[in-house]
Amino acid sequence: MTRANVIKKIKELTADFDASSYNGFLAVQVTLSDFDEPFYVEIKDGELSVEPYEYHDRQANLIITSTNFVKMITGTLDSTLAFTTGKLKIDGDIGKASELGNLFK
Repeated sequence: MTRANVIKKIKELTADFDASSYNGFLAVQVTLSDFDEPFYVEIKDGELSVEPYEYHDRQANLIITSTNFVKMITGTLDSTLAFTTGKLKIDGDIGKASELGNLFK
């Protein structure tokens, strides 16, 4: 799976997400360890964005392979299990990373 396919899959999964009910700001970068460039998921002013860029002022950075990330966002890999088994590393605010995981449930 390519990085572009992963980003496309995330955009598809979040297409119907109503961010207007989200109370706050969320900026989580996802670094796919098998690609060079990260992408980010942001909720700001009730709008959700998924963009293929680095986010310098992020609240958390998830580091995971593209295969495991797709499994995680499609529900076949539990994020807590991924974290405790070392498949997912989190740099920054674990609570914000958790909020991102809740978007895909």
